[in-house]
Order: sequence, then structure tokens, then C-alpha cells
Amino acid sequence: MKKTSCVDFVLTLVVLALSAYIACAYDPGPLQDFCVAIDDPKHLLFVNGKFCKNPELVKAEDFFFRGLNIPRDTNNAVGSNVTLVNVDNLLGLNTLGVSLARIDYAPYGENPPHTHPRSTEILFVADGTLYVGFVSSNQDENRLFTKILYKGDVFVFPIGLIHFQFNIGKYPAVAFAGFGSQNPGTITIANAVFGSDPPINPEVLAKAFMLDKDVVEKLQKKFAP
Repeated sequence: MKKTSCVDFVLTLVVLALSAYIACAYDPGPLQDFCVAIDDPKHLLFVNGKFCKNPELVKAEDFFFRGLNIPRDTNNAVGSNVTLVNVDNLLGLNTLGVSLARIDYAPYGENPPHTHPRSTEILFVADGTLYVGFVSSNQDENRLFTKILYKGDVFVFPIGLIHFQFNIGKYPAVAFAGFGSQNPGTITIANAVFGSDPPINPEVLAKAFMLDKDVVEKLQKKFAP
């Protein structure tokens, strides 16, 4: 009985070990919009992330970015400016799974409805008053969650969900956002839907948004790249 129990115990450990290995074996999260497979290495253009620098050549400057203290120009149609610090301009972020952004808002400016397909966002208000919110998925019946944030407040936008920020004050506002990806990606809803290149068939959008076709065409002209 003792020998049998010992064998059973060892088999149980082996099964648990294999289960843990299988549970931990998963594909890495995508770091770009798409990565089409190719068999011929001669035509390789890009990988999911960035190639790594020889460690012997790494310098402190590879982990350094300067200038997030500088206010940005918000004189544009939406009245906001996003300064993103990701792997493209801070190479030391490669493989570390984080990035950062400064967001400047003009009085009554907004960061329009958008999503980050590869990351949750945590927002910290450094100055001003923001009305923020996100919309849950169809599965959750598209519920809207909103909050008015003041200086020092923090709010989280779950990964992939449509969200926005609107400066409800008559003075400029500033916020900083942290992301759980070296390249969170951004899809601004209006730009993607009405400003795609080439344009989406207006009849498709007219039916989807329950609008007249001529209204859709006017919107497409406004958002044309």
C-alpha cells in the first residue's frame, strides 16, 4: 500500500507539473496591428516588437526621455494633444510592457472617443477638471461609466473599451496616462470609421449608423486623411 501510494503521489506531481506548463504556454500579446506570416526570411520586414540591441552597446540614454513637462499645442479641431512615450521614441521600453503619455487639453477640449486594443490605461489628472468615461462591451449591454476628475484623481479605462476625456473647465488641463504595453495602439472611433483610407462604402455606414447617405458622405469628407 505504501509503495502504491508513493507511485500515485509521483504521478500526481507529474500531471500537475504538465498542467502548469500547458497553462503557462500561450502566445505573446500582439504589439502591432497585424503581423502577416512569411516563410522566406529574405523578405522579413518586422517582428512583433523590436529587434534587441547588443547588451554591450546599451547606454543610459536608451532608457531616457526628456520633455513631458512642456505644454503642447492644443489649437486643433478637438482641442487636445497627446504626447506618447512608447517604444518608438524610448527604445529601452522594448519587451518591458509599459508606456506613458502626456495629454494636454484646451478649455473645453477633449480626447475624443477611442480605444487602445493592446492595453488598459490608468489616467492621473495633474491639473484641471475632466469629465471621463468608458463604454462596456455589447455583452455588458454597452453601459456607460463616467466620473468627474479633479487634480490628483486617478481613473482606469479597461483594455480595448471605448473611452474619452473632456475638459469641462474654462482653463487648460493636463493628465498623464500609463499603459500596460510598450505599444498600446490607438483607434480614434470617428477617424477610423469616417476617415479610413480608402473610405468605407457610405451605404454600409448609413445603415450601421441609421443616417442618410449624404450625411455619411459629408462626414467622410470632414475626416478624409
